[in-house]
Amino acid sequence: MQHYDAVIVGGGPAGASCAIWLARLGLVPLLIEGSDRLGGLGNDNPFVDDWIAALPGVTGQQVAANIAQSVQAAKVPVHLGARAQQVRRIADGFHVDIRQADGADNTVSGRTLVIASGVRARGLPGHPAGAAWPGVFIGPGSSIMAQDYAGLTVAVLGGGDNAYENFVYVRNRGARDVHLYARSVRAQQQWVTRAGSENVHVGPYQVDPVARTVDGRAYDLILVFYGWEPQAAFADSLALLRGERGYIHTDHATAETSARDAYAIGEVANRMHPCVVTSMADGVVAAKAIQRRRERDAAL
Repeated sequence: MQHYDAVIVGGGPAGASCAIWLARLGLVPLLIEGSDRLGGLGNDNPFVDDWIAALPGVTGQQVAANIAQSVQAAKVPVHLGARAQQVRRIADGFHVDIRQADGADNTVSGRTLVIASGVRARGLPGHPAGAAWPGVFIGPGSSIMAQDYAGLTVAVLGGGDNAYENFVYVRNRGARDVHLYARSVRAQQQWVTRAGSENVHVGPYQVDPVARTVDGRAYDLILVFYGWEPQAAFADSLALLRGERGYIHTDHATAETSARDAYAIGEVANRMHPCVVTSMADGVVAAKAIQRRRERDAAL
């Protein structure tokens, strides 16, 4: 079994950036990605991302494709369709047990571990993560854009930017009736203003995803925008220090977690405002910290 300098779990902007920097610094990383494509959540974002100063007019999906090309150009070894199941500490690093898309199990090994597994859309409280119901959409993405809303009744749940933005989006796509339900308002004022007050309900409400009702009122579709939650259960065996919302605590200067030689970057650590640029910067921080430690260890 090859013992890599770093096993990086997650092929989004943070993980890819870390892998590229490690490779170009002369180290040998292995990048593991659970889906069949690198690029992270950008693969499900068909909208132009004008928040990235260097890439005007470029969609999230194009950003994701560019990330994949950059990883390939750096000749980083990649395992796609490989989901991390468990991490085990060994004498000189970590074993990471992975499950391939075909169901086969495998183990990879590295001197350091980089957790870059990101976040997933938060589901309905009281239901298992990943639970699904016909006509109920959890989180933003291309499925929201692809849906035909003409003549439908739609409930949009959530009080943040995504909820308000998609309420406006659906309302402009020919839906017969659209209601926004927000327990509290956290959205930017620009979205609150654009949404207006008509059919906006602020306060407690009850959702039945099976019956597809909100406060007893039936809808053709329910769109849920409850924000995000970190996904790094595979690393639970390390007993990493986490915040009350589950994000992994890290050292500000190095991105190292409470476990030596284990780093967490990008949205799973929530170190900075979550976006592509900050996630990539996080990857650089971890890569340089790993390089410095390797150089110190080699000098001993």
